[in-house]
Amino acid sequence: MAKVFPFRALRYNPSKVKPAEVVTQPYDKITPDMQDRYYAASPYNLVRVILGKPQSADNERESVYTRAAACVHEWRAGDVLVPDAEPSIYVYTQTFRMPGDSSSAVMERRGFIALGQVEDYDQKVVFRHEQTLSKPKADRLNLLRATQTHFGQLFMLYGDPSAEIEGVLRPSVAPTVEVRDEYDVLHRMWKISDPATIQAVQAKMADKKLIIADGHHRYETALNYRNGMRKQPGGDSSAPYERVMMTFVNMDSPGLVILPTHRVVFGLENFSIFEMVGKLQVNFEVEDIGPLTETEDALERLRQAGKDRTALLAVTSYGGFLLRSRSELKWNGATGLSERQRALDVVQLHKLVLEGALGLSEDDIRDQKHLRYQRDAREAVNEVAQGANAVFLMNPVRMEQVRDLAFAGEVLPQKSTDFYPKLLSGLVGYSLEEAAHSSAPGRH
Repeated sequence: MAKVFPFRALRYNPSKVKPAEVVTQPYDKITPDMQDRYYAASPYNLVRVILGKPQSADNERESVYTRAAACVHEWRAGDVLVPDAEPSIYVYTQTFRMPGDSSSAVMERRGFIALGQVEDYDQKVVFRHEQTLSKPKADRLNLLRATQTHFGQLFMLYGDPSAEIEGVLRPSVAPTVEVRDEYDVLHRMWKISDPATIQAVQAKMADKKLIIADGHHRYETALNYRNGMRKQPGGDSSAPYERVMMTFVNMDSPGLVILPTHRVVFGLENFSIFEMVGKLQVNFEVEDIGPLTETEDALERLRQAGKDRTALLAVTSYGGFLLRSRSELKWNGATGLSERQRALDVVQLHKLVLEGALGLSEDDIRDQKHLRYQRDAREAVNEVAQGANAVFLMNPVRMEQVRDLAFAGEVLPQKSTDFYPKLLSGLVGYSLEEAAHSSAPGRH
């Protein structure tokens, strides 16, 4: 099912740059402040490629995309970016603690980076769990066309309960790259070029199905680019555009962490806390827990309440309300949802609370009108003191829920999953031009 391939990765030259000064978080997680910090860190920081700064005089001939392409060309010409000598796969580990809790246990997530075959969804090899938007896909496609290089990682999940693939990939040497990011996550990478090891991984991956954890827009960009290239003369099934760089992680691994993304509702006119509570009581048992003095204590109550059914925590200027779903829910015309979807906390929040009790429309939610997303529960709660109408804290979606929905061809609302930590951009790149050159006749 899943076809994976080694490749000659494009990597930063350690004699020219320090990895910590040039790698970045994924492009869609880079805030303006982070962008400024990356720009200042090094003239070779990857942010100049994956999320360059627009200029007031930009036009078709001069843009963030043309400047990105110029950076890649200059860095390659100056041996700042160099291709590895032989086709390889790359073991990638991340060592971390849960965010915001320095006393939590140290965890490790293991994966490997390789090329994966770009597959249409109807082939039932690659599965998504989120819908995508057209604007980010157009942006990433323009960047790929300009640079001919994939720098961002696609985070792909596969099932392997006995961890056979992780067992094959246990390097005994020092890592090729080691860097600690701004979230105190330690990233390590090892280059694996041994043909027997690579073949063993390919064989064990051959019966796997893949779920996109992060990178839905980038995967569909690779699909769109492939489809466009297939229309040109001279294409073949092994062309570089038929593959894309992926990081493969075992969904059965204890190091796989999904965090919740909380919802902040703001700017509603004539908002009444007690009118909202009255409407919520149709579908939820509502427990008034009073003012929140310790957010962590409230989150623990939410975790305990969510063990046997859906639970949400509404935080208002009056105080907190613990919501437990009733056995019979009134969906009030919400159609097209399977029983799997209706069992999700995030679907009940969107349909029964945001739309049902507060009157937001689907367009309001999609366009983030009166709605913000916040990963940090404490920061979300603080927004109530700053004037937000209400905050809804959530338990995380479970991996088995993501798996079952994806394999059933169903999707979750956007911002339903937050896989932590994120995969760094800049550890490796996949140059389509380099791959085409390497596979040309006479080249070995």
